Amino acid sequence: MDSGKRDNEAAVTRWTPSTIYPDMWVDPDDDPRETKVETVGERGTLLESLRHFRLTIEMKCAGLNAEQMAWRSVPPSTMSLLGLVRHMAEDERHFRRMAGEDSPRIYRTPEDRDGDWNGAVADPAVVEDAWRQWRAESQVSDRFIADFADLGTRTGEAPLREILVAQITEYARHCGHADLLRERIDGRVGQ
Repeated sequence: MDSGKRDNEAAVTRWTPSTIYPDMWVDPDDDPRETKVETVGERGTLLESLRHFRLTIEMKCAGLNAEQMAWRSVPPSTMSLLGLVRHMAEDERHFRRMAGEDSPRIYRTPEDRDGDWNGAVADPAVVEDAWRQWRAESQVSDRFIADFADLGTRTGEAPLREILVAQITEYARHCGHADLLRERIDGRVGQ
């Protein structure tokens, strides 16, 4: 039976810097996702959820080098933390298309529909590009969302609130993947 361990991989010990809860990424008072500001209304709740999950992706990748960012989960999957960043940059780019911009895919092509994952290689320049693209696309998304006072506004295929919920769901799904990927890389655990 394959344990999923790479041949040259040393045993990884689970750890966390949290001193209060052993299954938390950090202590609650040190968690930048927790603002202690009460969200107000639908818009505030949705935007806070999006902010929270974007920050979670960044936190799960913090302190890793290019090789670690590119480590794949388990065969035959091509999933890696670097691939997640690239994948989410592609997902954020959807807001450009909703705004009517001509915005071709960043990493995916007709020949390689999984280019966001397949091109996630252990190269510092590839990692830097992924973060730059993701941040730029997130900023465009935020500006697009800010242009609409009513989240019920249809932006093509669906009301903006549905698009936001779908984006939050995509981040939440991949934050779960990021938890497992990070634990596999260096043993750091976290909710």
